[in-house]
Amino acid sequence: MQDGSLTDVRVVPASFGPLRGASGNARVTGPCGDTMEFWIHVEHGRIVRTTFTTDGCGHSTLAGSACARLAENETLEEAMRIGQEDVLAAVGGLPEESHHCALLAANTLKQAVVDYSRRQTRREEKAEPEACSRSRERDNLGAQTARPEEGPHESEERQALKRRLGHIQHKMLVLSGKGGVGKSTLAVNLAVSLLLAGKRVGLLDVDLHGPSVPRMLKLEGASVEVRDGAILPVVKAGLKVMSIGFLLSDPNGAVIWRGPMKARVIEQFLRDVEWGDLDYLVIDSPPGTGDEPLSVCQLVDDADGAVIVTTPQDVATANVRRSVRFCQDLHLSVLGVVENMSGFVCPACRAVTPVFGSGGGERMALEMGVPFLGRIPLDPALTKAGDEGFPFSYHYGWSETGHAMERVIAPLLALPERPSRGEDIEERRSK
Repeated sequence: MQDGSLTDVRVVPASFGPLRGASGNARVTGPCGDTMEFWIHVEHGRIVRTTFTTDGCGHSTLAGSACARLAENETLEEAMRIGQEDVLAAVGGLPEESHHCALLAANTLKQAVVDYSRRQTRREEKAEPEACSRSRERDNLGAQTARPEEGPHESEERQALKRRLGHIQHKMLVLSGKGGVGKSTLAVNLAVSLLLAGKRVGLLDVDLHGPSVPRMLKLEGASVEVRDGAILPVVKAGLKVMSIGFLLSDPNGAVIWRGPMKARVIEQFLRDVEWGDLDYLVIDSPPGTGDEPLSVCQLVDDADGAVIVTTPQDVATANVRRSVRFCQDLHLSVLGVVENMSGFVCPACRAVTPVFGSGGGERMALEMGVPFLGRIPLDPALTKAGDEGFPFSYHYGWSETGHAMERVIAPLLALPERPSRGEDIEERRSK
């Protein structure tokens, strides 16, 4: 798509500026510091008008204008599929250092579509039956009332946990029944992708024996502060991070703890860390179905569900099936299965070779009756990003692997908004 408004950065596009009576709206600030805002007007499930603003450079304006034009006359589903490469193609290409402008535009558009969906859901829920409201009141009061088996101290700690988690909209675990499948890599890039989509995100590393999140985010050596009785998470580019790795004096030291000690530390990470208001808390669990994921499930009883990571070969999917059964036994929803390392991407020619096979994760998901989120190839750039501590989703969002990540998180971005347990009952009724 080429026209004068897309090739001359001095021309202000016709789509630049706020849109009165918009059906959906989103404002996103990218890691580069540019802020972009999109407005969409929807009729009969199709976007009929799109406008945008940006405080960024001319390339940011070009990307926003192209993305706005691409979205018009598309269905909501089609608009959600518009990605960085589509925007770059529409502007006829941008310098590599400005590719992030196209990614910011595509992500802001997606958030405007998500905002429209949320507004529709709220309209439908306004006529919520009184019985449902009473049930919510009982849930809220239940968190404040001591249980018969609890002493005053245990009751106070449980209430503090509920209050803390009440400020977090969505909580999701990243699980795998087998080690070495790239679970932590996916957890880190999932959190960063959600952040790039304009969400407030926290990342909790509960792999107490092998914490790798600090290295993957170049946070080795970072330390936490305690203020007013609360632990302050380490913050990087807006992402709030907590890991046992921040508390170890010797990075090579072994953590030798039994189950009760691990459960206690995980409870402290959830209750005593000042997470603040978050849209998503991504919880990276160690491989298997042991103490750590069990503790999280028992403490976070309103989690949205789990993302389960596997590789294609049978030896991996056989173990990962146990993670699915773990979720089913604990009544935890499976948000979806991700097939990682699904084909090797040649760095020279970009051809994909199925080193570990392909399709095993999808077949397993189908057989177990759970959603399949997508495949992520084995990309040397992804390995390098983890080792060197920079987020792949940000630096390589334009790549095929980056697009695969986008497809994986799209259903997670569309999770319906949930009433927070931290909200006042009367406030919830008024929404």
